[in-house]
Amino acid sequence: MTLGMGPAILFCPADRPERFAKAAERADAVILDLEDAVAPSAKSSAREALVAHSLDPERTIVRVNPASSSDLAADLAAINRTAYRTLMLAKVEQAGDLEALDGYRVIALCETAKGVLAAEAIARHQSAVALMWGAEDLVASLGGTSSRRADGRYRDVARHARSTVLLAARANGKSAIDSVYLDIHDTAGLAAEVADAAASGFGATACIHPGQVDTIRAAYRPSDDDVRHAQAIIAAAAGQPGVFQFEGMMVDEPVIRHAAETLRRAGK
Repeated sequence: MTLGMGPAILFCPADRPERFAKAAERADAVILDLEDAVAPSAKSSAREALVAHSLDPERTIVRVNPASSSDLAADLAAINRTAYRTLMLAKVEQAGDLEALDGYRVIALCETAKGVLAAEAIARHQSAVALMWGAEDLVASLGGTSSRRADGRYRDVARHARSTVLLAARANGKSAIDSVYLDIHDTAGLAAEVADAAASGFGATACIHPGQVDTIRAAYRPSDDDVRHAQAIIAAAAGQPGVFQFEGMMVDEPVIRHAAETLRRAGK
């Protein structure tokens, strides 16, 4: 099972309905957030806004509060009054957390130490269509103070979590979503991180500002040179019995699959 949405997924607080339509227009999909983006005192009004302002359910995700939270039941009651059936469950720590969401397409957010360690079991759950990881909540769960070094690179523990969630998702045929990039004005840093995500196998990157959408889309979209190179590899492979040389490089079955994935992402 895969997510089936484009690569730029934009968070939008569910208590800001005046932003819903604009967020949906700017991004490939929008996450209406009932969890961290909404103060406890505003959660009830956020649920009412969710019901009152409809978006395309095929491009809308609702982030609900954790399975351990008393807010989840109220979240689901509101969602059942809408057409939305793709949910992002916050702070998943075990596969059993998804049991309450039977019948929904679930993006499991592994953003605590327990959640990352349980990623493989979570990815196997029948309701899971994707896994996402979250750096800041993860480091908070460890008692740390920052997910990144002074130069902007992730600390080793965050890189480990990112890789663990990606491997668990893809090993089970599910999509993987990369975490948000908090420095809104660092376009170059975002572009580099998203390019790495795309090359590593992530299917999408979440973002917190509409100004990040174009950078994410561009990083996931293969360049014209990448497309031409991939097409040339596929053409050269036709009729080849096995491994062969092409433009000074060895080409075997995995390299051909890389080229095919490049063409798929380019819509060729």
